[in-house]
Amino acid sequence: MSNTSIENATTLNLSLRLRGGGKVHGSLARAGKVKGQTPKVPKQEDSKKALTGRAKKRWQYNRRFVNVVAGMGGKKLGPNSNAAKQ
Repeated sequence: MSNTSIENATTLNLSLRLRGGGKVHGSLARAGKVKGQTPKVPKQEDSKKALTGRAKKRWQYNRRFVNVVAGMGGKKLGPNSNAAKQ
């Protein structure tokens, strides 16, 4: 302490504010409450894998241009229309 101007008997009062301040998200006693209350759902069997690459492009082409559903007046219906399900 020879290089500083603070003497041995001096006390420093530092008031530091913590980032975020205060309690955050409750106590640890409530940790895992929601996960514990959630009912367990058994895993489902894996369904058929989605097509990729060339096979997906083939599926898209057939769906869009080959198996076209004609609507009223001969217009082509969009992909979200329910006419194909009737």
